[in-house]
Amino acid sequence: MALLSDLVNLNLSDSTEKVIVEYIWVGGSGMDLRSKARTISGPVDDPKKLPKWNYDGSSTGQAPGEDSEVIIYPQAIFKDPFRRGNNILVMCDCYTPAGEPIPTNKRHNAAKIFSHPDVAAEEPWYGIEQEYTLLQKDVKWPIGWPVGGFPGPQGPYYCAIGADKAFGRDIVDAHYKACLYAGINISGINGEVMPGQWEFQVGPAVGISAADELWVARYILERITEIAGVVLSFDPKPIQGDWNGAGAHTNYSTKSTRSEGGYGVIKKAIEKLGLRHKEHIAAYGEGNERRLTGRHETADINNFLWGVANRGASIRVGRDTEKEGKGYFEDRRPASNMDPYTVTSMIADTTILWKP
Repeated sequence: MALLSDLVNLNLSDSTEKVIVEYIWVGGSGMDLRSKARTISGPVDDPKKLPKWNYDGSSTGQAPGEDSEVIIYPQAIFKDPFRRGNNILVMCDCYTPAGEPIPTNKRHNAAKIFSHPDVAAEEPWYGIEQEYTLLQKDVKWPIGWPVGGFPGPQGPYYCAIGADKAFGRDIVDAHYKACLYAGINISGINGEVMPGQWEFQVGPAVGISAADELWVARYILERITEIAGVVLSFDPKPIQGDWNGAGAHTNYSTKSTRSEGGYGVIKKAIEKLGLRHKEHIAAYGEGNERRLTGRHETADINNFLWGVANRGASIRVGRDTEKEGKGYFEDRRPASNMDPYTVTSMIADTTILWKP
């Protein structure tokens, strides 16, 4: 008699050419991910060859009940680390039946910015550092913390090892390998300053692919935490008090910043970002004011400052970039719950297209 695990792990290619496609989209909160699966006749490697689909937007907070159909357009394909074989995950964005992007579709506007000839010519690269917190399922308190109580103060937990300092490593490593399997350009992981908090990095990736990859990496992580019976939180300040918040530091470079004389281009880009500080903060994630306090490796939300190797700045430039006179810089303002389509495209828009 087959066990449930045997059936879950069936290799479909032994008996059929049919493929399962998991369609993924962003839900009504702008942060919740939704997905559903359908069968297609054979392997596909081009999202344009996949059929559009639809879902009940009234059940996701994205459409009224009397006109509830939302159409999802396949945009980026990844290998499915859960079903494996030829089965795939596909990141989609959402439209009305008339073909208009719905309000929570941030990809549509980002694609316009990244397809602008001036932006495309600069080949913007992104590396996004996604921090997150793992919570105990029934009490919504970080894993490894005593229920209703607190661990020892921060200091021993960052990049730590040991059963009394590192909590949830099996989830983190499963996610790391699953992302590599899927074809996501995940470049590393580490334990964070607050116990129960971790980080993974996606990139360098070019243009809109950085945001597609980050959303699918988030999807894979939440599926893994579902299996593990743990709750995933992207709250930018999950625990009040003397505990680090969670961000999504966004590293950025262009062809001009990576070329000779690039440090001067970086300084001009940072100056433009400072002029639009309020607009960026407004788009960089809900609840970010609880995180950007001027403490715990952040700059105050109301102030814009940059510096070399300064983790208390809004924008940090690395020592290597300063020394070589070219390279990249890090925008430390985005919260962990930011929309990567919004953040990556806004940085490109401000630094390349916007004229003060």
